[in-house]
Amino acid sequence: MGELPLVELTAGAVVISMAAYVIFGGADFGGGVWDLFALGPRAARQRALIADTIGPIWEANHVWLILVVVILFTGFPVAYARLSVTLHIPLTLMLVGIVLRGSAFTFRSYDSQRDDVQRRWSRVFSIASLVTPVLLGIVAGTVATGTVAVVPGVTFTDAYVAPWIRPLPLLVGMLTLVLFAFLAATYLTVEAEDTEVANDFRQRAIITGALLLPLAGAVLVVARTGAPALWSGLVLSEWAWGLHLLTAIAATTALVALVTRRFHLARAAAAMQAVLIIVGWARAQYPYAVPPDLTLHAAAAPPATLGLLVGALAIGSVVLFPSLWYLFRVFRRSEAGER
Repeated sequence: MGELPLVELTAGAVVISMAAYVIFGGADFGGGVWDLFALGPRAARQRALIADTIGPIWEANHVWLILVVVILFTGFPVAYARLSVTLHIPLTLMLVGIVLRGSAFTFRSYDSQRDDVQRRWSRVFSIASLVTPVLLGIVAGTVATGTVAVVPGVTFTDAYVAPWIRPLPLLVGMLTLVLFAFLAATYLTVEAEDTEVANDFRQRAIITGALLLPLAGAVLVVARTGAPALWSGLVLSEWAWGLHLLTAIAATTALVALVTRRFHLARAAAAMQAVLIIVGWARAQYPYAVPPDLTLHAAAAPPATLGLLVGALAIGSVVLFPSLWYLFRVFRRSEAGER
């Protein structure tokens, strides 16, 4: 196998892992957002559904983020070094948010059941769930701007703060948050056996799904000057409009299915919409690992390392995918038995 396929296979594995993290882990973050905004007479039932849905599998979803980090570190070490140094502030804050969120969720489940204790842990869990997706989007948006570069002789603020405090990264952060909230609300309509609670999340899914269009449009408008290469790829390339059409079909299908209460179809369409957004971002950035100057080939490890990595990923997938499928099946059966 030549060098070119190895580089692209490795990059493809990063994109697949990112997409999996968004549609699984992103929905968990969105669940935390709705935990914060659980209101009205059914707030307790809404929070109980979120906890029951997230509880058995939330740790497993982070395997995809770990996989992204490992593949970048091993397969594209130059890109990993640049990203982890230049974006160390938002990345560190994001990791702190993940740890706080997980710890708070655990302590809320097993600590004292007094109301004040529960409120404290719930607040930490929900705020971390709200902030972390924004930081994840900020990182992705900053990479697209082409400002992640090692420039000697600049101040700390110019090198490590200014690149991600820009309109485009902040807009992408908001888009990520709303996307995760949309995924969570849509998924929870399927999980809810209580018709009233299912309708609550249905309404929230429709609202957040409708918000995605203007937010995505705003990102595209700002990208014209904030990330010209991304804008060019998403607007002028020969594949762009086909991808936009597929994304629009998925988004429309999800919203229509929510309106007509076909929740399983809505869940599948919402997941497809999220995957297409990730694919579009990655395709528009190709062939760069870190725009505007670091290509995938320039950032890649030697072919021998890539070959071993691709082989390890192929072997690991034989174990990983059936294991995750079995995990979901076991807990689905357990929950069904408890009901």
